[in-house]
Amino acid sequence: MNVLELLGHNERRHGCLKFLEFVKPFCGFVPEVSKPERKIQFREKMLWTAITLFIFLVCCQIPLFGIMSTDSADPFYWLRVIMASNRGTLMELGISPIVTSGLIMQLLAGAKIIEVGDSPKDRALFNGAQKLFGMVITVGQAIVYVASGLYGEPSEIGAGICLLIVVQLVFAGLIVLLLDELLQKGYGLGSGISLFIATNICETIVWKAFSPATMNTGRGTEFEGAVIALFHLLATRSDKVRALREAFYRQNLPNLMNLMATVLVFAVVIYFQGFRVDLPIKSARYRGQYSSYPIKLFYTSNIPIILQSALVSNLYVISQMLASKFGGNILVNLLGTWSDASGAYRSFPTGGICYYLSPPETLGHVLEDPLHCIIYIVFMLGSCAFFSKTWIDVSGSSAKDVAKQLKEQAMVMRGHREKSMIHELNRYIPTAAAFGGLCIGALSVTADFMGAIGSGTGILLAVTIIYQYFEIFVKEQQEMGGVSGMFF
Repeated sequence: MNVLELLGHNERRHGCLKFLEFVKPFCGFVPEVSKPERKIQFREKMLWTAITLFIFLVCCQIPLFGIMSTDSADPFYWLRVIMASNRGTLMELGISPIVTSGLIMQLLAGAKIIEVGDSPKDRALFNGAQKLFGMVITVGQAIVYVASGLYGEPSEIGAGICLLIVVQLVFAGLIVLLLDELLQKGYGLGSGISLFIATNICETIVWKAFSPATMNTGRGTEFEGAVIALFHLLATRSDKVRALREAFYRQNLPNLMNLMATVLVFAVVIYFQGFRVDLPIKSARYRGQYSSYPIKLFYTSNIPIILQSALVSNLYVISQMLASKFGGNILVNLLGTWSDASGAYRSFPTGGICYYLSPPETLGHVLEDPLHCIIYIVFMLGSCAFFSKTWIDVSGSSAKDVAKQLKEQAMVMRGHREKSMIHELNRYIPTAAAFGGLCIGALSVTADFMGAIGSGTGILLAVTIIYQYFEIFVKEQQEMGGVSGMFF
């Protein structure tokens, strides 16, 4: 490295440190959950997790005070399930601000604009900055939602009510932030983000399978739930073969093929979860103590799909806000044109970048516009692989971090010295991260094409999160010596 490069590197490093140090005083304004001073028992963790989920579900049902009822299309229909949000309630923003701040900070760290050190102090500062940006984004999104007329024209509602709606949304955003931190600090199981996403997706799947709500689609009254519709159609139609065909293939409402596709995707993802490479390791202190370090195919789990969803959701939000205010502008149309012609409950992209980044709705659409299908597949696979690859450097799970952890535990890889261990881990970890992200993207695309309930992204998130909770349960069971030791 020559003198100029060295100076440039030092300038960048000082710039990064200055940035995190600049943010540090403001991090104190964001409320924080303190770490537990003792080991939390499993039954206590279960209780705190249940309380967190209860608070979230209650917030999902409390309507925002002061909003005007609107029958307009929901601009965020496609993203509600993934972002754990509920229209017109305190959970309007869901986990979107937290995930968006995580996305921005990760991209900044991945591009080396912010350098995160290996020390716990640097990591804590990075997490504090992420929380602060989460609150800033919450305030920004709340103001944009109100100003764009999502709850009625601001001039008709009045400045006082507009301010009240913003305060409600910011307060709810703070609750989500603290609930997530409560679980992550060790009081509960998993993370709040994972818990809220999985609950929302599972709720959607169960509702669309067993919903007793009725709708008139022009062919008479039908039940929304696919399973209930099957029994209703068989009971009321004289032609049983035609009734079965309708229950399996009916359009515009959930059908049994969608439900079967959902179950199939669940099974495939669980099967892939078992793929891993076990690297042999041994104790550096005690002779004859051998073990293995597993590197899973889904090395970064569901992180790539969460970050990819955050990127697309923010693009959709910006595009629809601009389209509603500046429709007809060339640049706005290039970003995306929107329509709600197929029903009053949702908007969908009809052109521009947003159209090509959205999944084709049916196989018929794939045949009509193959370019849309190709661009969507390339984007999904590429973005998931990229986020997965960059995430390992930020989250402390890269080859260097793993080698450091093994060294602290006085473990070394069999047949390798400490220096060559990083090189050997680098053969597996970045490959597993990128290929795992690629597989996650491919499974999501496949589920979308099969018409699975809750979107391919949603189902992947639900399965990986449920599997994570299963692993936590098994780990706790081993530590406590059986199920009885966990609860009694």
